[in-house]
Amino acid sequence: MGADFSTRIDRREVTSTKWQTYDDDVLPLWVADMDIAVPDCVQQALTQRIAHGVYGYANPPVAMRSTLSEWSRSHYDWAIENEWQHWLPGVVPALHIAAQALCAADEEVLVITPIYPPFLKVAQHTQRRMVTAPMAEPSEANGQRWTLDFEAMERAVTPKTRLLLWCHPHNPTGRVFDDSELAALAAFVERHDLLVCSDELHCDLILDGTAHRPFAKSAPQIAHRTITLWAASKTFNIAGLTCACAVIPDPALRSRFAAACEGWMPSHNVLGMVATEAAYRDGEPWRQQLVEHLQGNVALIQSYVDRWPNARFLPPQATYLGWIDLRQANLGDNPQQTLLKDAQVALSDGADFGNPGFVRINFGTTRDILEEALQRIDRRIARRQP
Repeated sequence: MGADFSTRIDRREVTSTKWQTYDDDVLPLWVADMDIAVPDCVQQALTQRIAHGVYGYANPPVAMRSTLSEWSRSHYDWAIENEWQHWLPGVVPALHIAAQALCAADEEVLVITPIYPPFLKVAQHTQRRMVTAPMAEPSEANGQRWTLDFEAMERAVTPKTRLLLWCHPHNPTGRVFDDSELAALAAFVERHDLLVCSDELHCDLILDGTAHRPFAKSAPQIAHRTITLWAASKTFNIAGLTCACAVIPDPALRSRFAAACEGWMPSHNVLGMVATEAAYRDGEPWRQQLVEHLQGNVALIQSYVDRWPNARFLPPQATYLGWIDLRQANLGDNPQQTLLKDAQVALSDGADFGNPGFVRINFGTTRDILEEALQRIDRRIARRQP
């Protein structure tokens, strides 16, 4: 039976950050979770586990570790070992643990913007220093795509810079970085003796047929420097079950990371582990159908943005997140606030990612919700008033 990506689910019936942050007349296409039910295999596994009736402390089971190892091998030809895996409740906590574990108090964390907002808070929350470098905006020179600006990165890095927080595929631009870019980044990492925490959370949501290249596999010479963050949370819409994995090939690096978790991370989420194992074991047919649905949503967004004067949207290669440039769209200094007030559509504010004037749209929703939101934005832009 095919997956159902068309039925609206009333998410205001239950606690929902996405749907209960704004007034009821607002369509929320901001925070990154989907308005789509999980695969049947996940629901069935959860139902069976709940029937057991006891939810005490538990360790990550060997079966779950093995399913991730097999998923990595079959999808990305990356042979990760079960013992490389350190499971913990979420990717954002893992970013903070990496900074805490790998940077001294007087050392720096390098972040490349625009970027998922929690990246920009890691240094502050861990009492480390942050340095930033902007990506190069799309132009004829770089093939009309967001690319790494290595000159800006060289200017930003200092002898105190110790850790690169990296996002691949990239949130919010949706870029899937190619072999040449990853090789250049690996050389940069080696040249400056950096460690890397690579958030690869959206790697299972490639939309354009491009092959995801895990950073630690694409550049084996830096695998011993790299922590790869992975989870089923975005792909299979189980973010609220807080279960993620740090894949760390180097034993010494893994030991440092694990030691930093002690006393700071809560116990493993029992239901999150059950859902994750089921998703990686049996969720592939559903994932393929989801990708097709998201591809259709990208085409719908493009059809609207193409008629919005001075707006720009580059179809993302991955993720269910679109990055739209509205700086010249006559929507004022803060297009996100204008569209929230005038169109009752909640998008993510580009300023939170380091790029004012942009918005991020979450198109991981039903086609009718997305179309209604785009129609509202379309009517506001058609007014041509600031």
